[in-house]
Amino acid sequence: MPSSGNRTLTCLRAPDLKVVFSGGAGVDHVLTLPGLPDVPLVRFVDRSLTTRMSEWVVMNCLMHLRQHRAYEARAKAHVWEDLSQPEAADVTVGVMGLGILRLDAIRKLGVMGFKTIGWSRSKKVIDGVETFDGDELDGFLAKTDFLVSLLPLTAETKGILNASLISKLSRKGPFGAPVLINGGRGGSQVSMDIIAALQSGLLGGASLDVFEQEPLDSSSPFWDLDNVYVTPHVAASSDVKALFVHAEQQMDRFESGLPLEHLVDRKAGY
Repeated sequence: MPSSGNRTLTCLRAPDLKVVFSGGAGVDHVLTLPGLPDVPLVRFVDRSLTTRMSEWVVMNCLMHLRQHRAYEARAKAHVWEDLSQPEAADVTVGVMGLGILRLDAIRKLGVMGFKTIGWSRSKKVIDGVETFDGDELDGFLAKTDFLVSLLPLTAETKGILNASLISKLSRKGPFGAPVLINGGRGGSQVSMDIIAALQSGLLGGASLDVFEQEPLDSSSPFWDLDNVYVTPHVAASSDVKALFVHAEQQMDRFESGLPLEHLVDRKAGY
């Protein structure tokens, strides 16, 4: 990746730039580029990107539901033991952020039998799903057994996954302690708060694909906690071919005088 200075010069070398395309679902890394011109910024929205994120979310919810790590440890110890097994309908998955990626994840979690609720800054209406807006965060958290964060990184969401938020999650679920699943942005979480909650039992488990600093330092406790799944920011890796198709389609719209799709609201940050 070129340095910030080189990226600034790249913008300056394109004085007639008309549109900027993000190479991923998130745009916080683009919005902070020095010298970013005041032109439309387009998010990458694609079926494959959405599907990959939903796969990662559903996979992790199922691994925590089916106590995969506990059975894995018993298998390594050659221990045959049947653990009490709740079903998906016993668990409420609360999804933070209700954009395109999140809505697909909610739908697929519902197919698997999970109860789903959603929270977003502004009120959204989803058939069959209870939703909460920005002022109703505490009520949303109180009903959430598995918390899935797919939030964009903005001034409002920076560090939102902290000790205060974790303390407000439901303790009434079948496992007694909630689970945190973050496939959104690393800047949304406070790692030391999450580690402390995992070690104390305030969190029963976590699946983390993103981190405040990446790559994750080899000395991080996350690597060795037996109730944590770590993946290296691959929950929804961008397909390069799909990215080029997406950009080409938007360029065709622009040159034909049609409005661009998936425009970023720079003030909102997504």
